[in-house]
Amino acid sequence: MRILFLLLILVSLSACSGSDKTPEDFDFTTTFEKSDGQQTATYEEIIQFYEDLDEAYTSIKTYTVGRTDSGLPLHLITFNPNRTFDSEFADKLEVTRILINNGIHPGEPDGIDATMMLFRDLANGTIPAPNKVWISAIAVYNIGGALNRNTNSRTNQNGPEAYGFRGNARNYDLNRDFIKADTKNARAFAEIYHMIDPDIFIDNHVSNGADYQYTLTHLFSQHNKLGGELGDYLHTVFQPALEADLQRKDWDITPYVNVFNRTPESGFSQFMDYPRYSTGYTSLWNTLGLMVETHMLKPYPKRVAGTYELMKSAITVAELQGTEIRQKRKMTDSVFLPAGRQGAKANYYPTQFAIDSSQTTILQFKGYEGEYLTSPITGQQRLKYDRTKPFTKPINYYNFFKVTDSVLIPKAYVIPQGWWQVLQRLSDNEIEMDRISKDTILTLEVSRIVDYKTRNRAYEGHFAHYATRVERHLESVALRAGDRIVYTDQPGIRYLLETLEPEAMDSFFNWNFFDTILQQKEGYSPYVWEDLALEFLEQNPKIKQEFERKKDQDAAFSGNLYAQLDWIHKKSPYYEQAHLRYPVFRMLE
Repeated sequence: MRILFLLLILVSLSACSGSDKTPEDFDFTTTFEKSDGQQTATYEEIIQFYEDLDEAYTSIKTYTVGRTDSGLPLHLITFNPNRTFDSEFADKLEVTRILINNGIHPGEPDGIDATMMLFRDLANGTIPAPNKVWISAIAVYNIGGALNRNTNSRTNQNGPEAYGFRGNARNYDLNRDFIKADTKNARAFAEIYHMIDPDIFIDNHVSNGADYQYTLTHLFSQHNKLGGELGDYLHTVFQPALEADLQRKDWDITPYVNVFNRTPESGFSQFMDYPRYSTGYTSLWNTLGLMVETHMLKPYPKRVAGTYELMKSAITVAELQGTEIRQKRKMTDSVFLPAGRQGAKANYYPTQFAIDSSQTTILQFKGYEGEYLTSPITGQQRLKYDRTKPFTKPINYYNFFKVTDSVLIPKAYVIPQGWWQVLQRLSDNEIEMDRISKDTILTLEVSRIVDYKTRNRAYEGHFAHYATRVERHLESVALRAGDRIVYTDQPGIRYLLETLEPEAMDSFFNWNFFDTILQQKEGYSPYVWEDLALEFLEQNPKIKQEFERKKDQDAAFSGNLYAQLDWIHKKSPYYEQAHLRYPVFRMLE
């Protein structure tokens, strides 16, 4: 992947060299500015704008990476005033790297317009260039959605006049796809993300769930889930510093108002950004994640201005605290390590969290009075906010989470080569894997699925599982040459644990990657099995005793001959081992 990306860089640098145009030869007034804040740029205007910036300023470069479901590549834009070929993507360069993502939901274009102006103003010196911060942005992540332009899909949104659609070219919500990676967009994003390895990630959005006075809200990576000193730093230092810098510019900001169809005064919790989401995904590599959520009921010009100022503040904080951020990231690399590994601070990895209601933060929340009125449409009670009645009230914000389940970190996972879709996603995320050189037998921990539930409605192309439970035991497992051993002592350890442990919220199991093990492939005819079952029970008196006890204690079971025969079959050697046997094995030592 790194070689491919460097080839793309060379092509881009070659294509952009030799221009004799100066900045004065271009009009860098954006569509947003020309329309007095009423319009957002089209996809074609966005790309042309950045290509012109690239031609006019040596500090700006545009790169095309991968392919998306639309058939078009992602455009990555970088600002680097000290550009040399070696410095642009050098691993050891002592700079703080910021990656900005725009247009994941193109109906929320605030970040698209704000970032165009930000890069222009950095290039022309309107904003002083930071000394030790390297800034990059994905111009439009959801290209298919941006091309699907309309005027009414954002029912509640206050401008702009036209915008893109939330679903991508295949109607996926890309902010649910970072782990399962059903789309080419997600694979191209992974290529960009791992090439840059950003210290700070900013994803620009628009949202509402209530009415309140703020234009800006933020959704940081959940600090308890991020964990270690980095999580504490994000919560106690970085977030307050960003809020303070915005306050100095008279921009109020509050945590994302996580309520729906009720007023915020009763309190609300921090949004838990599981790995399906952008900031949950980037936190798996210890990146400080920040999702910007402007309030869709506020005027579009104010929302774009707020997004612009927030990104400027993030650059300011990164310039001041970059060294500490990079140090904290490195320290967090060694928090989770395999059991028995010297220096490990945690041999168990948390797979489930719940709100810790014993700890709260008091917000001085700036809202509007809400009341419930009788709806003339439904005749039922409906919520209505009164903007003539603003207030500032203390409310409870539940932003602490506690671990409710965890798993012992194995030394390695062993994955048979037949599960190529899983192996492909690991490869896309630069997970190191060793090939088994010859057929062999290893003693490994084998997991069997003992319970799970499945959603009864489709969700992003899946009927996902949840509440998964497994039981584990050691077995001799026959492996073939070409199967993979994946050691967990590597930078992607958290990614491995989140995807390969079935009980983790966004595991590959829960996203249906292993559904073929949930169906038995072989069965039996009851009239034939009856005789074999009787013989099996006679040869296994303990199982027969267990069978008789179950009949005595379970009336439904004793009255169902098929349930009885199936129970015996599952205890016998005739029952297929692959059924409910999770095909990713754990190496403990």
